[in-house]
Amino acid sequence: MQDFVFNTTPSVIFRAGAARELAKHASAKLGPSVLFVTDPGLRKLGLADAALASLQDAGIKTTVYAEVEADPSLATLEKAVEAGRAAGATGVVGFGGGSSLDVAKLAALLIESDEDIETIWGIGNAKGPRLPLVLIPTTAGTGSEVTPISIITVGEEEKRGISSPFNLPDIALLDPELTIGLPPAITAATGIDAMVHAIEAYASKNANNNPLSKMLAKQALQLLGANIETVVSDGGNIEARGSMLLGSMLAGQAFANSPVAAVHALAYPIGGTFHVPHGLSNALVLPHVLRFNAPFAGQLYTEIAADTFPHLAGNGGSQALTAAFIDELAALAARLGLPLRLRDVGIPESALPKLAADAMKQQRLLVNNPRELSEADALAIYRTAW
Repeated sequence: MQDFVFNTTPSVIFRAGAARELAKHASAKLGPSVLFVTDPGLRKLGLADAALASLQDAGIKTTVYAEVEADPSLATLEKAVEAGRAAGATGVVGFGGGSSLDVAKLAALLIESDEDIETIWGIGNAKGPRLPLVLIPTTAGTGSEVTPISIITVGEEEKRGISSPFNLPDIALLDPELTIGLPPAITAATGIDAMVHAIEAYASKNANNNPLSKMLAKQALQLLGANIETVVSDGGNIEARGSMLLGSMLAGQAFANSPVAAVHALAYPIGGTFHVPHGLSNALVLPHVLRFNAPFAGQLYTEIAADTFPHLAGNGGSQALTAAFIDELAALAARLGLPLRLRDVGIPESALPKLAADAMKQQRLLVNNPRELSEADALAIYRTAW
């Protein structure tokens, strides 16, 4: 049996309406002064109001930082840290999509440890400690509530990551009610993002790819594949919403320990340069990267094909099943109404060489890909996706 390490969030609470009882679940952990990190859209919609009221009713001083944008910038993170320090924060709550959760993770770390962020980019460089941290996802996509990774945009385009056990929160609170208002397009893109996490985790070449991650990835794909079309067409279906949220979390646990690879590496420049949402960026390159990987990872893809699409069970030999699996993923994106080509999201063909060069900066991800990928390979994949 191989050696491996598996880390995850120590406490997961899954229940419809749990956000309304945030103080009940977390006040003892968070302390008397909380920095509450979210985004302006959620704040305006009032989605965070019940959670905030729960804290305030418990007598907890609450400072709301609601300026997190998609693909959050280093400046946004620094402002969140300043807000927390000024408030004397004793704990941090992240509420929202992956961007808000990523900022909350690093705010909790930097407020308490006072580390220089320039020294902790990469894997395992943070020394800690951090403030107590609770994460509440409002999308079924990133799984950030159970991953040690935070992604920040540095400068105009470059995405940098910090991976550290300190980024795992004390509590992940999953409330399916929070995802009911998510528009169909965002529901679709974030759902595909979660599926990518599970697929890449299962096939990761990382030495820490392990039986637990594989088991979680398969369970995630069963939940996600069975429910993604339902939640896009019937967003008020609480059972399907809950299944998606749980599937997203399980995929997050999988890739937190068996890291993602070239799909994400090629998606990041699309988001960084053209501000395409992360889940959609993944969807645009997913089938093309998998076809590139198929000669090296085909058997692995056949092992998860029927988990994702049960009608593929017994669908011919390994090569045919791999092809059918990839074709089904492309067809799913089309049925969900997502753009299918890079040109459909405003990316000119002339930008493809720069995207390929930028993708090669994501070596922390590319080393996990089942097939070695060069800049020429990346460019060829982008051209196929264009």
